[in-house]
Amino acid sequence: MMDLSGKNAVVTGSSRGIGKAIALKLASLGANVAVIYAGNKEKADETVAEIEALGVKSKAYSCDVSDFNNAQTLVKEVIAEFGGIDILVNNAGIVKDGLVLSMKEEDFDKVISVNLKGAFHMIKSTYQHFMKKRYGRIINISSVVGINGNAGQANYASAKAGLIGLTKSVAKELAARKVTVNAVAPGFIETDMTGSMPEKAKEAALAAIPMKRAGQGEDIANAVAFLASDEASYITGEVIKVDGGMAI
Repeated sequence: MMDLSGKNAVVTGSSRGIGKAIALKLASLGANVAVIYAGNKEKADETVAEIEALGVKSKAYSCDVSDFNNAQTLVKEVIAEFGGIDILVNNAGIVKDGLVLSMKEEDFDKVISVNLKGAFHMIKSTYQHFMKKRYGRIINISSVVGINGNAGQANYASAKAGLIGLTKSVAKELAARKVTVNAVAPGFIETDMTGSMPEKAKEAALAAIPMKRAGQGEDIANAVAFLASDEASYITGEVIKVDGGMAI
């Protein structure tokens, strides 16, 4: 039985969707959770209330992870409030889809800045903390799109592929300090984001999944919880696809 009692987790982009499912799963296993959000304070507060109902500590923090100074300030505040950080989940992400022909440079830059540099900023801000503790779990949320690519998502796919390279590199750097660094690559998951897709696009996505169904946020959360647990203490630098066979 996985047990995260007494651990402190930071989950970026956790006011809703996959991030919220991850935050709730970690809390259900006993972890205290810092809920990090960029825009919707009401949703973040709702998530905090649900976590606290599970009998653990939680607090919401507003942070633009694409801003390094914001990320550094956030980490200092969480360490002061919670007494330390044991688990970092880099889930914050945005999409600005379009074919390369029509994609604006600022749309490419913004997605890279949030989805890839945001994770780098959070890792850099917690790096020395984990080294001194000689313990840590870093889990980056990538995507099967970062493995296979996807037409109309060159920016998103580039960021998610970059996360895989970041994961493997930092894993090598921190392994001797007993800090594991892994990635989870979701496939087609039912969220607000995928819910707004045109019906034909949804049908095409489902047709490409051998299991013939979309995944749930809880499917991703279960993989993250495992990687955050002691049961995964000898796993680092790995990318776990949670996609119903989509990227076989």
